[in-house]
Amino acid sequence: MKLNPGYKTCIGCAEPIIVSQVLDSIENPIIVSLATGCLEVASTKPSDKIWPVPVIHSTFGNSAATISGVESAIKVLQKKGQLKKDVKLLVIAGDGGTLDIGLQALSGALERNHDFVFLCMDNGAYMNTGGQRSSASPYKVKTSTTPSGKITFRKDIIEIVKAHNIPYIAQASLADLDDLKRKAKKAFESKGPAFINVMSPCIRFWKFDMIHLRKVSDLSLNTCFWPLYEIENGIYNITRKPDKKIPIKDFLEIQKRFSDLTSEDILEIQKYVDKKWDYLVSMSDNN
Repeated sequence: MKLNPGYKTCIGCAEPIIVSQVLDSIENPIIVSLATGCLEVASTKPSDKIWPVPVIHSTFGNSAATISGVESAIKVLQKKGQLKKDVKLLVIAGDGGTLDIGLQALSGALERNHDFVFLCMDNGAYMNTGGQRSSASPYKVKTSTTPSGKITFRKDIIEIVKAHNIPYIAQASLADLDDLKRKAKKAFESKGPAFINVMSPCIRFWKFDMIHLRKVSDLSLNTCFWPLYEIENGIYNITRKPDKKIPIKDFLEIQKRFSDLTSEDILEIQKYVDKKWDYLVSMSDNN
């Protein structure tokens, strides 16, 4: 099961690819709470027939609250014997609707142990409204609201979600679609809330040539900027290590959003990436 043709995203957009892989990971009926964002705008006009599953358009901030209500309603119907099917529930939101505006609703839904999968498509800014910085924006990146470069490092949403003691958390990427699909399947099959954070490169605001979409994704993996791993019942597992760890400079230089970096900036980013990678290796059960 994948998205139908006709969505009006930018040419080369990663989001339809990501969502199609997730939908195709399991055969159960799925209901989606879709937060306001690029994909929602590009796929939910009344005349569109993009979605093969029921979709509820939620605002930026309440997509997790919406799915909480849906899950509660499903439990009532199942208890009354009016619904026999095992329906899976999926939230789709960008990093703004996850790390910022939607964090309170997400935290509440996780703490209440609702049974759903939250998919964050992380492109590191508010792309739908002009490329403003979000708390997922990387250090020193140029956005429409940080034209001289963001002065803080990105929020670690994985560690924040982990603090809620949920059964399954994962980070995935276009660099390995089989890995993404496997993680989505595990997320849907877990009992209780699950969270998947997927890097979604934005060609327009990351400012790289469309032909380099896969290369950018591969560089994010092989520089350890975006490692692929999962946390299952509190246990860390690196699902794919870099083919050869390369300097972060290679990932930064291919994107014009980092065009004004100094050598000191690059060194600072390299130190941060190395520190995060070393931590992940130390925590992983397969290091």
